[in-house]
Amino acid sequence: MIYGKLWCVVKPSVGIPLFLSAVAVGSFAVHVALVTNTTWVKAFLNGNAAAVAKAEAPAAAAPAVLAAAQPAQTPR
Repeated sequence: MIYGKLWCVVKPSVGIPLFLSAVAVGSFAVHVALVTNTTWVKAFLNGNAAAVAKAEAPAAAAPAVLAAAQPAQTPR
């Protein structure tokens, strides 16, 4: 372990709970910030479905345009 000598200064019975508490508080703060600063997270957590944008199918191209777009093939 890189920081093995840390436990000579800080007791593991103090350092480990302190570290885990800091992770929990940080995670809670990030989640609170997401819920309070965005609109879609609240809707997502409440189960509201988002409006899905649907793309329209492209218009069918004329056969002459398709034939001109393909490269000419040489017979073997």
